[in-house]
Amino acid sequence: MSGSAVAADRSVCAPLPVLGRDVLVPLVTGGEVDYAALDYAASAPALQRVWDDVAAYAPYYGSVHRGAGYLSQLSTDLFENSRRTIEEFLGCRTEDQVVFTRSTTDSLNLLAAVLPENTRVFVFETEHHASLLPWEQRPDVTVTYLNAPRTPQQAVDTLEKALAAREPYGPALVCVTGASNVTGELWPVRELAAAAHAHGARIVLDAAQLVPHHPVDLGELDVDWVAFSGHKLYAPFGAGVLAGRADWLRDAAPYLAGGGASRKVSRRPDGGVDVEWHTTAARHEAGSPNVIGAYAIASACRALTEAGFEGLVAREQELIARLRTGLAEVPEVTVLSLFGDDAARVGVLSFVVEGWNSSHFAAALSAEYGIGVRDGLFCAHPLVRTLLGSAPQDPGECGAPDAAPGEKSLNAIRVSLGVGTPDEHVDRFLRAVTELVTNGARWNYRTEAGRCVPARSA
Repeated sequence: MSGSAVAADRSVCAPLPVLGRDVLVPLVTGGEVDYAALDYAASAPALQRVWDDVAAYAPYYGSVHRGAGYLSQLSTDLFENSRRTIEEFLGCRTEDQVVFTRSTTDSLNLLAAVLPENTRVFVFETEHHASLLPWEQRPDVTVTYLNAPRTPQQAVDTLEKALAAREPYGPALVCVTGASNVTGELWPVRELAAAAHAHGARIVLDAAQLVPHHPVDLGELDVDWVAFSGHKLYAPFGAGVLAGRADWLRDAAPYLAGGGASRKVSRRPDGGVDVEWHTTAARHEAGSPNVIGAYAIASACRALTEAGFEGLVAREQELIARLRTGLAEVPEVTVLSLFGDDAARVGVLSFVVEGWNSSHFAAALSAEYGIGVRDGLFCAHPLVRTLLGSAPQDPGECGAPDAAPGEKSLNAIRVSLGVGTPDEHVDRFLRAVTELVTNGARWNYRTEAGRCVPARSA
């Protein structure tokens, strides 16, 4: 049996096939192995179904909303039908809008741009930078950063207290993640939404790490908006979504000014122009839409729905349990957590290894075992620094990140999985962790451009 056939056979256990499942990568120690992609939290591989759908449509690609020709009409229908598919997938309410963006980051920057004047924003320091930073771009918006909670109930209590104390009483927005991109832990979204609404605030859910792993229903969670990226949802074609209440979106100036967002433009006698903007989602979708990206997201939504989240979640929990059990058997490994060992979580887990810089460990996993993970602070610096506050690492070790004077050099390793992860990848990862901790790396490594990479010879 050829190497690629072996790789394909090993992926049978995965519920949904993804691209890259039969890619062979070289090992520094010699030979090749099928690549174990365990970095889904950064960018999930494309579902085979998504790729096939996009490939079938590609010859019919045409301009959207801008042409009378057949391909343009077909592309427009595809684009708007994709919007409706996503509305159904998210359980959107009658008055909600689905706006296509570039990513979660873009979605939350869009929402920040349309906030009413003098809005108060409340956000936990535990957020990904995509949901931690956009609000500071508005000089008229006040941001309150909340300390990292150590239990779900403490998160609710902290938010309740902060909202109750706010002055003056005006528009307010709470931003919270659905599942941490560092620990994978699920946040009490429904309870936080209830707290926000009880105090007259709205809430936006960063669902980047939640949507690929769990059903997300705006009505059931009672959130005002949800934001996510296609590239986390097995649709890496440069699109994202902001879905939810239409009023703030409709009342604000367009996020981008240009064609598509404008309904009518006319010259004034004084030489200027008057613009009538759309009031629909098109108001914030200026320029030629990413129809392939939108269609890819819709295709992924259909694939996950048809596969059934109940079964997908059950299998993922089995893999998470296998990961946690295997890592618990290695005393040198410490798994990072805010809410404790019993917290519900998705297929994302971060850890550190005693005696190893995390960049060095991740480089060895890749070079010697063909396993792709993530190392660093995961664009959630305040959270990871809080979790690693008592775990300094040697700044002189291979790949150790630079630290400011008097600051500890910190980083961690993140392993993440999804619907395309076969059992063998998890087993290989656990075997590799044990072997590296027990025997050390079999190759020499050096620092290059801040990264730990294999040296030219062992």
